[in-house]
Amino acid sequence: MATPVGAAAAREQVWAALDAIDAAHALIRATSTDLVGNDFRVDIADRLEAQERINRGLMYRIFGELADPPDGSGSIAAVRAAVWTRLRITPREITRRCRLAARIRTQRSLTGATIPPELPVLATAIEAGSIGDDHIRAICQAVDVLPASVPPAQIAAAEAALVSHATGVDAGVLSKIGQRIADHLNPDGLFSDRDRARRRTLTLGRQGPDGMSKLTGLLDPGTRAYFEAITAAVRPGRHLPDTDKGPAADSRTPAQRCHDALRLALSTAIASGKLGTHRGHPVTVVVTTSLTELNQAAHAANDPNIAMPPPALTGGGSRLPMRDLISLAAQSIHYLAVFDDHTARPLFLGRQKRVATADQRLICYARDRGCTHPHCRAPGYHCEVHHAQPWSPRGRTNTDNLYFACSPHHTDVTQGRQHTTVTSGRLSWTDGTGPPRINHAHHPEELLRGGTDPPDGTGA
Repeated sequence: MATPVGAAAAREQVWAALDAIDAAHALIRATSTDLVGNDFRVDIADRLEAQERINRGLMYRIFGELADPPDGSGSIAAVRAAVWTRLRITPREITRRCRLAARIRTQRSLTGATIPPELPVLATAIEAGSIGDDHIRAICQAVDVLPASVPPAQIAAAEAALVSHATGVDAGVLSKIGQRIADHLNPDGLFSDRDRARRRTLTLGRQGPDGMSKLTGLLDPGTRAYFEAITAAVRPGRHLPDTDKGPAADSRTPAQRCHDALRLALSTAIASGKLGTHRGHPVTVVVTTSLTELNQAAHAANDPNIAMPPPALTGGGSRLPMRDLISLAAQSIHYLAVFDDHTARPLFLGRQKRVATADQRLICYARDRGCTHPHCRAPGYHCEVHHAQPWSPRGRTNTDNLYFACSPHHTDVTQGRQHTTVTSGRLSWTDGTGPPRINHAHHPEELLRGGTDPPDGTGA
């Protein structure tokens, strides 16, 4: 239990303790362990693991307070931006830590009353440093899989049992114990529509060096029924990815046919034109490239001596090899932003309207690729069009005044927490405490070339 002290005393006490920890780490790093023997090394590993787990527990406590400050200080968006910048961890990891912290710490209701932690036994174990992150994930997964029909008292007992076992087994064994508990509490495997809706998920993993992406998730019964129908249609010899050569030429595995069925369903849905609009565009694939690269790709397709140009970029921030781009463009209509081909299009609207046109969003896709706020990785699909010079006083809805910004950062500008300026064709941001900076997250080639924001913040 943390000891209550004044704000100034707490800052001094915590900082002094962190300085002592830094000094101890420096001493350990400077001490050779070449001759201590493996028995002692195991002892060291045991102590270091315990300290890391305690430190992790403190980190969750701090993340919980950052997400819901006891003193009510700071906006959530500003706090996330600060954590993102200082710790250099992904937004997904920030969200994961905040969500777990919310489950293991006391909350406050809208009336000010305190609400006990959702997982109090797990909270105690995390604070004590007796379990690691892998144990935490296994316990949360085991509890979350239980249906809503299981009484709260039995869920609490399951949590306590899992935490108790976590101190003696690894996470793999703990997952099996969790499954056995689920079998005991829900022997008939009964799950309500609410249970299934709560557990449905589909996660698109990061794109690998070969352009492939891992897809994981759980489908509800209705979605599975749709998927089964599509995969049945893509039987051997049907809907081959290249040309329809007949059943004898189909060497795809069942898993590969399932992949092709999903692609067929998605492309058919997009081509139908019945998915509505997204930020002014019909829901479709947005790709940006250059005319030079398109020409090079066209020649490379017919001449093996010509190298294929770098991949184009989608509005979601993924890489699309030029061969795939040409194939997609031949099958259905997509928004293809080609720099050199847009000079004759009506991009400058002056004061005619405030909302950006579809053409202007394409230019933002091509130039910005995503949110322009420093370090923000939100892709273009998730961005709004921001007026660098505010529209209301004298800003114009012209392409050179329009830039991408995700909703939270756009709100920061609207509410005065951030300020933007255009420098050298790029949008620079500042909160007033430092020089304006541009975003390199969507332009990593700039960092590879050694490009950084200059000290004067010009963003050149």
